[in-house]
Amino acid sequence: MDELDTLVEQTELLLAEGSEQQLKEYLDELNISEVEALIDELPEHGATFIETLSINRAVNVFRILDFPTQERILKRLPGPKISEIINEMPPDDRTAFFSELKGDVVKQLIILLPPAGRKEALALLGYPEDSVGRLMTPDYITVKQHWDITRVLHHIRKYGKASETIDVLYVIDKDGKLMDDIRIKDILLADPEATVEDLIDNRLIALNANDPQEEAINVFRMNNRVALPVIDGQGIMLGIVTVDDILWVANEEYTEDMQRIGGTEALDEPYLDVSILHLVKKRAGWLIVLFFGQLLTATVLEHYESQLASAILILFMPLILSSGGNSGSQASTLIIQAMALGEVTLVDWWRVMRREIFSGLLLGLILGTLGFIRVCTWQAFSHAYGEYWLLVGTVVSFSLIGVVLWGSLVGSMLPFILRRLGADPASSSAPFVSTLVDVTGLIIYFTVATLVLTGILL
Repeated sequence: MDELDTLVEQTELLLAEGSEQQLKEYLDELNISEVEALIDELPEHGATFIETLSINRAVNVFRILDFPTQERILKRLPGPKISEIINEMPPDDRTAFFSELKGDVVKQLIILLPPAGRKEALALLGYPEDSVGRLMTPDYITVKQHWDITRVLHHIRKYGKASETIDVLYVIDKDGKLMDDIRIKDILLADPEATVEDLIDNRLIALNANDPQEEAINVFRMNNRVALPVIDGQGIMLGIVTVDDILWVANEEYTEDMQRIGGTEALDEPYLDVSILHLVKKRAGWLIVLFFGQLLTATVLEHYESQLASAILILFMPLILSSGGNSGSQASTLIIQAMALGEVTLVDWWRVMRREIFSGLLLGLILGTLGFIRVCTWQAFSHAYGEYWLLVGTVVSFSLIGVVLWGSLVGSMLPFILRRLGADPASSSAPFVSTLVDVTGLIIYFTVATLVLTGILL
């Protein structure tokens, strides 16, 4: 029996005994991740667990649950508990939760907040969806240039508990304009009589509230920071974004990209929580597009009907098509990943094309050589390809070179085209690239066959 099974068994015993105090003591001893696991294993008792926990722990558990679970629990909680949780949630987590809810529900919950909290929530919700403004929290510590270290430490003791993090302090001027940030380590090691101005190094990195969240992910990735300040167009400090929120967003972005690469729209909820009809709706669009793409394949086959009379050519069709599709999928995945990491931008398209021409040609030569060796080997043992086996091997070899080179070019350029059109590069998924390369791969294969075998086998 593993640790989770033990937790579930012990919790079920306490639930059966009906002792709320014992259940509370037991849950309060667990890590919040363990309580989250219990809610996943015993979903019917999720609201009970949240209601039993002390408010701070209840909020910490609630904020790390996925949205469908949060929504399900919220519907089962009494009004006072809902108000308590909503008021105690950090502003950034509350904004993320509100963003997922329907408008009328959000209105009902915002009413539960005090005037200052209500104003804060509405301000954060006013930023564009998927912008940095939706991630930021207004709970941070600011200091002034002329303060000495003794005053700074007194300020931290007084206001630190209300801050999202005290790892970094932010220096602002009298107008609220951000001037620099200082690590708490530098404050603790400084002379008590030193001033904040003495510690400023003018190496400020800040995010704009209207920046896309993907850009924030890249900034955090390139800089070793636990938090970054958020400013407006005039440099006025609005809030901070912490690395834990960025990790959540990065995970969501990764999940969406993986789903799109697989040839489906991104799911808004965990797979098992999505209804069958919603799942079909998410998958049907791309399948219909791919279906019409494959109809072009049928059209190409009809056009080359006379060449299909040769059984030898049919034998190698799966080999040719799969090789082109595989090379295209490889190239597409590599470029999408490079774009996501900021290694490649739109201006790099020509450099990428040149690299893919050379790499695609080399890969094609490798597979083309293997294809030719395969024909020679089978001919030596079974004479399967008759007296013109050398020409058949030539067709297979040159076709493989052509389709692998073409697949590499298509797979690498589609992400650039989609990004240029304002679409998500991840939408140039493996199935889409494979379908496109299938159609053109057939044209390449039969064109080479026609040039080499006309008057001989055709």
